[in-house]
Order: sequence, then structure tokens, then C-alpha cells
Amino acid sequence: MAISSSSGLNKLYPDARTALADIVRDDMLFAIGGFGLCGIPEALIAALRDTGARNLTIASNNAGVDNWGIGLLLQTHQVKKMISSYVGENAEFERQYLVGELDVEFSPQGTLAERLRAGGAGIPGFYTRTGVGTLVAEGKEHKDFDGHTYILERGIVADIALVKAWKADTLGNLIYRRTARNFNPNAATCGKITVAEAEIIVQPGELDPDEVHTPGIFVHRLVHNPHPEKRIEKITTREA
Repeated sequence: MAISSSSGLNKLYPDARTALADIVRDDMLFAIGGFGLCGIPEALIAALRDTGARNLTIASNNAGVDNWGIGLLLQTHQVKKMISSYVGENAEFERQYLVGELDVEFSPQGTLAERLRAGGAGIPGFYTRTGVGTLVAEGKEHKDFDGHTYILERGIVADIALVKAWKADTLGNLIYRRTARNFNPNAATCGKITVAEAEIIVQPGELDPDEVHTPGIFVHRLVHNPHPEKRIEKITTREA
């Protein structure tokens, strides 16, 4: 699929809907960055919901909560399969899974991160000891190395990756902030098309090259979201 930016090398689009409108279709595989509700591309997820695309497969550490993040896509029944390591705190996810409306592929957290990284690095698969002897290993190739059994895990190459950055330049170079870095760098590299949203957009040359986490060569489209909600899953406070 040919990708054109809004003007020349400037990858900035007017809004999330415009950035996704001509590239999203049914039956796609998405890699979505974030950990819980930290560092999720919330504007892009909402725009994906608004496309109405269905039968989506989503590779993401978790499925958000009932009213936010990927949970928005579950509410509209746009997801047919989740590839995740954690699925708690989402009642609608649980309901759909238990009644057979949603397929779930559980992937240990480190394995999922490496599957995304491998896909972005052009590595079709790798062996790991994680999951040997559990349900995770069922149906996968087993091989012994140096007296230990490993299972073969496949790299993930997504049709589209959606990621959240703190700062970006218009060429698509991205900087993540603290723990919001999480799964975003790996997701960004494994997408055939990668769309990023960022809180701060600057001009080329304004970012210190040593601080760039994802080079712009991996990013095809960029959206400015200067005031993200940054919700958290649970609020715990000390009694007065």
C-alpha cells in the first residue's frame, strides 16, 4: 500500500481520523503500544474505533479497561482476536472471551515484547524457554539446546502499528517519556505502516539525535495530541 505524507517529508496529519482514514480496513493485524493505560495512543485508538473496521487482530500487552484504550474497540465488537500477556480489569473482555466472541492468544510479557522486536528486525522466529510445559507451548515446535527444551515463537509483523510518543519532529523521529516508553518502540518497528501520536511536535533539527528512541524511518504518519487524558487504571490515596 503506497503511503504519502501530508506534504513532502512532513509526516504530520491534521488529526487522527485523517491519518487512518485511507489505510484501515477490515481483518487487519494491529500492534498497539502501551502498558495498561500508560503510554497508549489514545487519540489513534478512538479514531480506529470511528473507522468502523471489524474483525481486527490486536497485539498489545493488554486490552485497556472497559471505558478506555483498546476497551473502546471491544465495546463496539471490532476485535476478533487479542494477542496479549495480561487481560485483567476488563469485564467486557472477560465476557466476550467466555462466550466465545473473542479469540485470545496469551503471550508471556517478555515473549510478546521480543515477538514485536523480532518482527521489526526481520526475524521470522526465535526459540525461548519461557512457556515450556504450559498451555503457551501447545502446538509450537520444541527443540533442545544444551540440555534445555525451547519453544519456537513467531515474530509479529503488523499491518499497522499505533504508538504514543512524548515528543516528535515532523520527520517522525520519536522520543518517549519515562515508563510510557514500554512497548511503544517495539511496536513502532514492526508495523508495515506506523502511525504515531505525540504531545509535542517540533521542527527537524530541534531534537538531540542521541535522545531519539525511534528513528523517523520507521514512522509513516504523525498526529499531534497536545492534551492527552493520561488516565490511570486505579487511584490509591492515603486517608487524610
